[in-house]
Amino acid sequence: MDSQPWSKGQKVLSPRNYIFLKDVLWLALTAFGGPQAHISMMFKILVEKRRYLTEAELIELNALCQILPGPTSTQTITAIGFRMGGPNLAYLTLLVWIAPATLIMTLMGLTMSYLQANNISLRFTRFILPMAVGFVSFAAYRISSKVVNTKTGIGMMVISANISYFFNMPWVYPILLIAGGAITALRYKAQPIEPDKKIRINWSNFILYTAVFIAAAVLGGTTQLRGFKLFENFYRNGSLIFGGGQVLIPLMYSQFVEFKQYLTSEEFLSGFAMVQALPGPVFAFCSYLGALAMRDYGIGGQLLGSFIGTVGIFLPGTFLIFFVIRFWGELRKYRVIKASLEGINAVSSGMVAAAAILLYHPIDTNLANIAIVVGTFCLLLWTEVPPPYIILTGLLTGLLF
Repeated sequence: MDSQPWSKGQKVLSPRNYIFLKDVLWLALTAFGGPQAHISMMFKILVEKRRYLTEAELIELNALCQILPGPTSTQTITAIGFRMGGPNLAYLTLLVWIAPATLIMTLMGLTMSYLQANNISLRFTRFILPMAVGFVSFAAYRISSKVVNTKTGIGMMVISANISYFFNMPWVYPILLIAGGAITALRYKAQPIEPDKKIRINWSNFILYTAVFIAAAVLGGTTQLRGFKLFENFYRNGSLIFGGGQVLIPLMYSQFVEFKQYLTSEEFLSGFAMVQALPGPVFAFCSYLGALAMRDYGIGGQLLGSFIGTVGIFLPGTFLIFFVIRFWGELRKYRVIKASLEGINAVSSGMVAAAAILLYHPIDTNLANIAIVVGTFCLLLWTEVPPPYIILTGLLTGLLF
């Protein structure tokens, strides 16, 4: 097995790297089920079958990406590409991984706009809406059961859920995440001490990340052009989301449905349900959101909106993984970094729990919808039925009845 340093790799055009990109495409077309399922398939194909890296190296990379904001599985597979072929292969890896899901969700956004523009009823999605709430409820349960293991964490999760529910405004979420990380970072002395070494840092990608953040904030605040405002929304949220695609939901729902009213609740939930039925990154949901947010500008505007949503949500995590991967070996020894994760994860869990309740509000409260929410949750919890089959069953049932 090749054991080169993270900052060095093979030539991008080597036969081994072509095979690697084919494997990435296969994962992009077959990896259903979110970050946990993605990592499981990466173990099977990239570690056991191809031996691009060891099991320990993949676990370590995944841990790094969980610390950073952004799409965890996307950052992980991008980092593997960086290890094998440097920045150029990493960029190609990123594009191959996100392309299938983002293209399909862009098409879904265009289709939804067509249905609405031609007054075609969306009643066939009526079973999908409570199913989406079931998916978010299960995500809240799964995240909290895995990462909230202390009394402090449970308390922070409950407080976060209540604040997110009763003060459902876009600026609340980043404040909660920062506060949660800061509170548990104070307990860094409980973490084991590791020998410190001087870190050599290449700041170029962090400078790019910060410059784009500032430029987006300035343009978003000073211009009335929707494209700039959208990019600022997506880039800011992509910079603050810890814990995978499910944490997107409360932020995006608050921003695009309740605050700016670019989408209806029905459109939002239908799109979220559909992205659950697709392989690849859940963050591709933002391609759909961008397309619908720009529907007033025609098909060209929708395609631009989809591109803005895709670039805006994936770019922050890409900048950060390129920045951190070069000195990760030393950064992981800092106890403050490890300690802050408890608070960030607990707050994220509370936000997703609140999202499940908020997303149910626009749906009619009747026995059928409650049964669908509970049934979807139980199927995900107690069976191995793949999510795409659940969603497709809901769509077909809606079409037939």
